[in-house]
Amino acid sequence: MAGLVSELKFLVPWGHIAAKAWGSPQGRPVLCLHGWLDNANTFSKLIPLLPKDCYYMALDFAGHGLSSHRPAGCPYYLIDHVSDVRRVAAYYANTSTALKWNRFSLMGHSMGGTVAGMFACIFPELVDKLILVESCGFYPSPQGYHKGPETLRKQKASSRSITRDDISNLEEWEKILYGHRIVIDNLLNVDGKQHQALRVRSSEKALQRLLEANNDLTEESGKILLERGATKVPGGLVYNRDIRLLSHTSHPTHIEYQVNYVKKIQADVLMIIAQDGIFTKQSPEHLSEYSVIIQEAFRASRKEHFQYAEVSGNHFVHLNEPEVVAGIVSTFLNNNQNLKAKL
Repeated sequence: MAGLVSELKFLVPWGHIAAKAWGSPQGRPVLCLHGWLDNANTFSKLIPLLPKDCYYMALDFAGHGLSSHRPAGCPYYLIDHVSDVRRVAAYYANTSTALKWNRFSLMGHSMGGTVAGMFACIFPELVDKLILVESCGFYPSPQGYHKGPETLRKQKASSRSITRDDISNLEEWEKILYGHRIVIDNLLNVDGKQHQALRVRSSEKALQRLLEANNDLTEESGKILLERGATKVPGGLVYNRDIRLLSHTSHPTHIEYQVNYVKKIQADVLMIIAQDGIFTKQSPEHLSEYSVIIQEAFRASRKEHFQYAEVSGNHFVHLNEPEVVAGIVSTFLNNNQNLKAKL
């Protein structure tokens, strides 16, 4: 991979969206989207192993990494991340100072894959290739959606969430309403803490806290994420992420609707699932069964344009062991040159 790495900022009404880019802007564009509470550095070890003729741009979603937080009182809806991706794509499509993106590829990890999948449904004409790493491109719903996209991340004992016992006897629509109630209550609780002083941790404690909350991260991977995920202040580090992100807010959609959403996608699709990731048979919330349903929907709709790969590793395989997925992603990007992103 060419050694050119650049930092970018895209102005938005509430501040800016930060991004990190690898390669020449004249290369084939690949927009990379990180997971919940992560940042653009999640792709730092993978991208150098991918085809050199592409221009890889990894965003920090609003409230993550080096991007601005959303205005006070505003929750973080998943669809707003989709909107932010459209803002960036529109910039490259409309500005006279940059090469125009008529079509581009999307690569998303975990929540970033959900955003990428939704974008590919809403704007199918813009996406030629869709790469989903430890993601099905949509949210499993209603079970688990209120807990955030990475259901295996540890939660504080004091945090409010719906337990399996709470929802076992509820109808599907009741689960959705109950989930919305919990999210709203959590957001109001967080609003009351917004003006509290940010907690300062030593570098060692900040890393330790991150690793405790993310069992799948190696120490090296944790340090890579902290490079964009924390800021040095007198006495140590403070996390950059907006505390409101801890109350993830999405619009859950029934699985039958999601199966129909798949039909809107026109892109070639690559889905990479890790053997010890969040879609294993041992995972909670029946994520394994959900994954199978969405895979079959992609196979039925995209046929030979859908590829599925199961790899060794955990939820952060792309960061912990990038060589495991690099060859698969590279082959996929290099296939079907006539379907490549056009500038």
